[in-house]
Amino acid sequence: MSTLLAASVTNNLIQAAYFIAALLFIIGLKRMSSPKGAKNGIIWAGVGMLIAGLITFLWPGMHNYSLILVAIFIGGVLAWWSGRRVPMTAMPQMVALYNGMGGGAAAAIAAQELIRGEPIALAPAILAVVGGIIGAVSFSGSLIAFAKLQGLIKKSLRYRLQQIVNSLALLSTLALGIWIIVLHGTAPMYVVIPFFALALLFGILVTLPIGGADMPVVISLYNACTGLAVAFEGFVIGNAAMIIAGMVVGAAGTLLTQLMAKAMNRSIANVLFSNFGETASGSAEGVSGSLKPIDAGDAGVMMAYANKVIIVPGYGLAVAQAQHKVWELTQLLQNRGVTVKYAIHPVAGRMPGHMNVLLAEAGVPYDLISDLEDINPEFATADVSLIIGANDVVNPDARNKKDSPIYGMPILNADKARNVIVIKRGQGRGFSGIENALFYMDNTRMLYGDGQEAVTRLIQSVKSAE
Repeated sequence: MSTLLAASVTNNLIQAAYFIAALLFIIGLKRMSSPKGAKNGIIWAGVGMLIAGLITFLWPGMHNYSLILVAIFIGGVLAWWSGRRVPMTAMPQMVALYNGMGGGAAAAIAAQELIRGEPIALAPAILAVVGGIIGAVSFSGSLIAFAKLQGLIKKSLRYRLQQIVNSLALLSTLALGIWIIVLHGTAPMYVVIPFFALALLFGILVTLPIGGADMPVVISLYNACTGLAVAFEGFVIGNAAMIIAGMVVGAAGTLLTQLMAKAMNRSIANVLFSNFGETASGSAEGVSGSLKPIDAGDAGVMMAYANKVIIVPGYGLAVAQAQHKVWELTQLLQNRGVTVKYAIHPVAGRMPGHMNVLLAEAGVPYDLISDLEDINPEFATADVSLIIGANDVVNPDARNKKDSPIYGMPILNADKARNVIVIKRGQGRGFSGIENALFYMDNTRMLYGDGQEAVTRLIQSVKSAE
């Protein structure tokens, strides 16, 4: 009787802890939706994860505690080391890598349940198979996304009959999955192993052709897939914390993916299966005007005597680590009575919120940072629009050129400012490979050079302006 009572108390304690952990996940995620509460939200969610991890040690039937502790120690050390060493410019690929690990963990749980050889009910068998497919695809696909962003894979792989090959890989995976479900989890190893191998292969095949410009959407999509896989596997093993956390992450990732796709005026299917950017012409054909350079002295004077300056940060700012210099420039201009604001496009950089994180790191106040919908009407009243490393998100062809691959994509109306200064390392194209008509407009001047070095020259020019 006492044993049953102790078991009941333990179970109630575990479920209560999981409920608290799930509540902390939700609160943390909610606070992460705002830059002001993002850091605090990470702490809330981290405490929730700590509670969920510790209480799991009381789970009935748990064993191999030494292996679990060793794995936690190794993972914790690697996470701490990478979190401190990885530069902010590499944060997108770090997120892709960590997200892939979540999908891989979900697939591993599914594999463990399916290789036991013990009969399981129909519903858990279905969820284990579906979660295994999604987790494996998210794992291998995220690794390819990481390799692309890290520059390890420099070119998208496309070949004839590619979609047919991908379809065959998916159909073969589904066929084996159905076989496993029919056998209620007692399928032999020669079925289970090819099942996961094909799922991993499909994740690789479907991600390899995707261009770098679409990586923000791909990362967000795989994040949603990881959450969904975790939730499914939570149902399989009866873990409430996994179910709730996975559903929250899956829902948030799905909404973010939809918002990102909308910001690019693309469907998710178009992102996954189109050749966006790869076949785009890199020439200036159909673009009138010429590139007009400007030196930092003239650009700085122009900004020093402006009434309003809107700064548009892009990936070039991240690469140059110029955020601190940009904030120094902003403070100089503000001291001269210039109104300075920052315009953030939803897909600026290589991941959602990339620019917001960089600016926050430099100490830029949140009230100076505006989203596309809020800032676009103000460009017409700006004396100078300063673009640092952004390209496609300010390309007016998205509004004006119907045959452009980005036509219909919401953009920042930087071209509406009286003067546009573009800081760019060279005359190359953006990540999507599309020529930018903004660079050839009459009111645009090109300030060539590394982002940080160019902004440093602007600072000196503003300081010397009488």
